[in-house]
Amino acid sequence: MPAHRRALHAYLSDDAHEQWHNVAVEWGVSVSALLEALAPVLSEHRHGRDDSTDRLSVVRTARSIDAERRRRSPAVSLSRQ
Repeated sequence: MPAHRRALHAYLSDDAHEQWHNVAVEWGVSVSALLEALAPVLSEHRHGRDDSTDRLSVVRTARSIDAERRRRSPAVSLSRQ
């Protein structure tokens, strides 16, 4: 494990939050460990070493969730005036 760790913060729906924690409890691991283990799997897909339709489906769903959140949230300007 790397000596230095960085925080990852996310806002989830109540259902998604509960699902992550339930899976973690069921598998006997932490949510952060699940995310850490998932990162290289997703990276392999990104670099073309895996074409799993399950992973492609996850990416499509994530894009849909992002788009829906952008539609619901007002745009935040990051430019300084």
